[in-house]
Amino acid sequence: MHHLLIGVFISFWLFIFAYFINPFDDGTISSKQWLIISIGFSSIAFLCYSLIAVIQKNVYKKVLKWNLFLETTILLLFHFLFLVTTFLYYKSPILYGGFDFLEFLKVIILKSALISTPIIVLARIYSVKLIPIKDEKIVIRGENKLDILRIRKDDLVCVSNSQNYVEIFFLDERQLKTKLIRNSLKKLQEDFDFLVQIHRSHLINPTHFKAWKNQDTIILSQIELPVSKNYKERLLLL
Repeated sequence: MHHLLIGVFISFWLFIFAYFINPFDDGTISSKQWLIISIGFSSIAFLCYSLIAVIQKNVYKKVLKWNLFLETTILLLFHFLFLVTTFLYYKSPILYGGFDFLEFLKVIILKSALISTPIIVLARIYSVKLIPIKDEKIVIRGENKLDILRIRKDDLVCVSNSQNYVEIFFLDERQLKTKLIRNSLKKLQEDFDFLVQIHRSHLINPTHFKAWKNQDTIILSQIELPVSKNYKERLLLL
C-alpha cells in the first residue's frame, strides 16, 4: 500500500515539475502540449515505480533482507527505467522531441533526478513509519473442515512434519502453543510463501529467527530446530 502512495506522490511531483518548470521549453510549445507532456511523464513515473516495487518484493522474498546496496540499486533502476521510457515517449509521434539521448539526459533527466531522488528516499523512509501496519491474519486449514487455525501471521513460529499431520507452533499471549492439523509441509509452503524450509521436516517463519546455537541448530522464539545442509545456505542470509 505504501509503495502505491509513493508512486502517486512521485507521479504528482513530476507532473508539477514538467508543467510549471518546462524543463525543455524553446518557446514553441503550447499549454496544451505541455499538459500532454506532463501527463505522459507523470504516468511513466508511476508505472516505473510500480514495476520496481514488484521487483523489490520478489528480491526480498528470495534474500529475506534489505540493505543500503539493494536500496541504492532499486533507486538507480527506477531512474534508468524512467530515462529510457521517457526518452521513447519524447521521441514518439506524440511529441517529436528534438534532443538526442545525451541532451535529453543532461537537460531533463539529471535535473529531475537531482530534485526527485532525495524526495523519493525520504518518502520511502517515512511512509513505512506513518502508515500503520495491519494486524495481518492467516488461516491454516487441514483436510478436515474442523481442522482450522486462525492466528496473526507474526505469531506463527514454525511448522513441523508429524507423519500425516503437521504440528503448528504459534504464540498465544507470548506463550508457545501447538496444534496438529492434517496437512503437508509442501501444501503449507505453497499456501504461505513467507515460510522458509530449513529441514525436510521443518518450516520456519523467518521473523522468529534469533540466532545460531551451533552449526546445525537455530534458535527461534521459545524453540530450537535442526538445520540440514541442503537448506543452510539460505538461512545464512537471515
